This record gives sequence, structure tokens and C-alpha cells, in this order.
Amino acid sequence: MGNTIKNNSPPAKITQSDTGTESDFLAVLYDYPPPDVSEPIFYFGEKLRVISDEGGWWRVVSLKTGRENYIPAKCVAKVYHGWLFDGVGREKSEQLLQLPEMKTGSFMIRQSETKKGSYSLSVKHRQVKHYRIFRLPNNWYYISPRLTFQCLEHLVNHYSENADGLCCVLSTPCLTQQSVNLTEVLSTQEMPVMRRKKPFNWKSMKKVSLATDEADPALETDDSFLSYGLRQSIASYLSLTEDESYSLTDNEQNQKSNRKSCIISSVNTRSNFMSNRASYTEGSYR
Repeated sequence: MGNTIKNNSPPAKITQSDTGTESDFLAVLYDYPPPDVSEPIFYFGEKLRVISDEGGWWRVVSLKTGRENYIPAKCVAKVYHGWLFDGVGREKSEQLLQLPEMKTGSFMIRQSETKKGSYSLSVKHRQVKHYRIFRLPNNWYYISPRLTFQCLEHLVNHYSENADGLCCVLSTPCLTQQSVNLTEVLSTQEMPVMRRKKPFNWKSMKKVSLATDEADPALETDDSFLSYGLRQSIASYLSLTEDESYSLTDNEQNQKSNRKSCIISSVNTRSNFMSNRASYTEGSYR
């Protein structure tokens, strides 16, 4: 694999590729939202598939849980080809490779923190090992000077077959163990239960219960469709009607008469006030 020639141009730097390819995803670098704010939606090390770029925010779906939501761009790293991590430093690479699901030989290639424009290979063995990837003037890459590669893909393919001085053979790219079938995840999610209340039936309401001062215990439950104010309004209306289809007790009849008297008294008072006001106004202009 070393010293081979391929027509593909070497990647001089990590550039944005199509987010729709199967091997491209986002890796969560920080729990979001932070645990001290609320229960996180996405957790450190979770893989996300991009739905859309919202300018500083990503609309994503989790490849682990199938949950869809938004996450700020500063909380994630872009991953290309499954192993090329953009925006991950040495410390974060070690944290990712030391996750419980990572096995020996899990690896990633990331940008070097100490030398701009260079890359580093991070591999999990007994501990995480880091190897500088050098670049020649002709843009070929190497870890050991005796083996050079035209592109990073060739380098990964070679060390996936032979250790050749590395701590171990490269086995699987970091976080690939989380890949799931989104169609199956989404299809197994239970639909929310919709509860619909029964339609209100006016005929089932008792006129006696509405007209009396004592509240009907059935109307005081959480499922009641009538508020206290509405019941009072209905009671006032019923007290003015002369519908004889309902029979009221003497006490209820007296209450009905009292309510009617109060309403008539209020109407008479308002009429007298308007009459006096008109007389005063007429006299002031004479």
C-alpha cells in the first residue's frame, strides 16, 4: 500500500463534505444542554446525523436514540469518512477513545494542535497513543519515513492491515459502534397517547343544580366544563325564564324571586339615574 500512486488529489486540509454520506456525521463534544441547566438531550460521544445547517446551529437526529433536535455548532465536531475528526484536540480525542464501547485499535485522525496544517493519528491500546502524521513537499503523508502515502485514506488502509511500528493494527474508527438503523429506531417509537374529552351535553345538566347556591359536587371536579362564573351566569339566566317544565321547591322559588327582584331593582335604579341626568342636562342649557 505504501508508495502507491492514485489519481485522487490529496486533501490539503479538512474541508466540508456532503453531510448526507453514510460515513459523515457529527460527534458530540459536550453534553447539551449542560447538566446544571437541565437534563441533556445529547450526551458526550453521541453520533448525530445532520438534517440541516441553521447557521451556528445544527438540526440533527441521534444515531443512537433516534431523537431529533437542535444543537449549537460549538458543541460538536464534524467527522468525515468516519475517521477524520475536525475540531477535536488531543484531550477530547483521548476522552472519546476511552469511552466504554471503544475497543483496542479504535482510532481517529485529527488536526495537530502543535503544528498547524499537520495531522495526528490517535489510537486506543492499553492507553491512547498519538502519532504525528508528516507531510512531504509533494503533499504525500507518512508516519515512518520508510512508508509514504499519497493520501490519508491510503495511510489508514495500510495500518488497518499491518501495525508496521504502531502499537496495534487499526481496527475500527472511533464511534462507529453507535451506528444504528434510523428507520427501525423511528418505527419502534411509540406514538403519543391522545386523550379526547367527551362533548358537553346541555340536556344532561340539571336546572335545579345551576339555580341553587350550593355547588353540585359533580361540577367541582377537574373534568367540569363549567367554571364558577359561567354557572352563575346560567343561573341568572334561568332565574329570569318562565319555563315551567321544571319543578322547584319553595325555597328555590323564593331564591328565584329574590334574584328577579334584585335585577328589576337594578334596572329601575339605572332608569331613574338616566332620567335625572337628562333633566339636569336640559336645565343647564336653559
